[in-house]
Amino acid sequence: MMTLDLHADPVDLTCALVDIQSVSGEEQAIADAVQAALTEQAGHLEVVRNGHSVLARTNLGRPSRVVLAGHLDTVPVNDNLPVRREGDVLHGLGTVDMKGGDAVFLHLAATVREPRHDLTFVFYDCEEVEATRNGLGRVERELPEWLAGDLAIVGEPSNAVIEAGCQGTMRVELRCTGARAHTARAWMGVNAIHALAEPMRRLAGYRARDVEIDGLRYREGLQAVRVSGGVAGNVVPDEAVLTVNFRFAPDRSAEEAEKHVREVFDGFELSVVDLSPAALPGLSAPAAAELVQAAGGKAAAKLGWTDVARFAALGMPAVNFGPGDPTLAHTRQEHVHAAEIGQVAGVLREFLGAL
Repeated sequence: MMTLDLHADPVDLTCALVDIQSVSGEEQAIADAVQAALTEQAGHLEVVRNGHSVLARTNLGRPSRVVLAGHLDTVPVNDNLPVRREGDVLHGLGTVDMKGGDAVFLHLAATVREPRHDLTFVFYDCEEVEATRNGLGRVERELPEWLAGDLAIVGEPSNAVIEAGCQGTMRVELRCTGARAHTARAWMGVNAIHALAEPMRRLAGYRARDVEIDGLRYREGLQAVRVSGGVAGNVVPDEAVLTVNFRFAPDRSAEEAEKHVREVFDGFELSVVDLSPAALPGLSAPAAAELVQAAGGKAAAKLGWTDVARFAALGMPAVNFGPGDPTLAHTRQEHVHAAEIGQVAGVLREFLGAL
């Protein structure tokens, strides 16, 4: 088992974490290393294990509690391990998504022993796969008291800028039916793929909303992401399915988002196959406002979906704050600048403070 030095520079700690391969479902080695390091080097913390998630917290009786959460897993390896360091830049799987953020949180867990807020650290598994396997969801079901707090900070890459809230995401399947026939006698059948012309027309003419919440602008989107149908090159297809993704702003509930999509495609058979609610930014909450101030007074809207939505559903304001460019996540070219890792660590150290 690799030994992690939590008192090391978070940049060096990022390199160590990246070199522990942890594709979703294979997090035991990294969870073992994290658990051992926290137990041995952060004796002021209560540490527990839940599956391949590791949780640690202070119990100092502070009037407020901040939860810092980061997933330990990555997408599959794409010829981008081990870590490679070129000057100020770290290259490799997980440098962006999100072992740089994990390194910052682990370093703070070991070195901030008298914070202004009580702290809970959650390092969890299976974020990069289907939601039913997400370790944070399992922790919520089995150890719900560990997720209670006044503010949650999720260390997803955000270019070292506070990204507040997140948009919701919904995937629906629109199904058209027809009747099979030989294409040589096509008039005897009904082409289900042709029936998709009308919903495609509606999509092409759709005008997405821009929504401002707490001074942040969220931009919605309704996009076709897949078309399937047909059984052979000489058969009129009797079924066709159009898959559509709706990214909706935090002013819509999941129910309102579904109602809107059904109105857009009125007259067609729809089924919801995936749904994750949005999260309001919550920047008016005292702890969130304090963090934004520590980060320079500016915040941006999170246009993707992240686990901040899980914390928002628990009634907590939640933000994304981590090093790395999110557009590089899941790419072979993942890389992060050491300066961003240091910047995030510095902001959080100032925010968490020391008595």
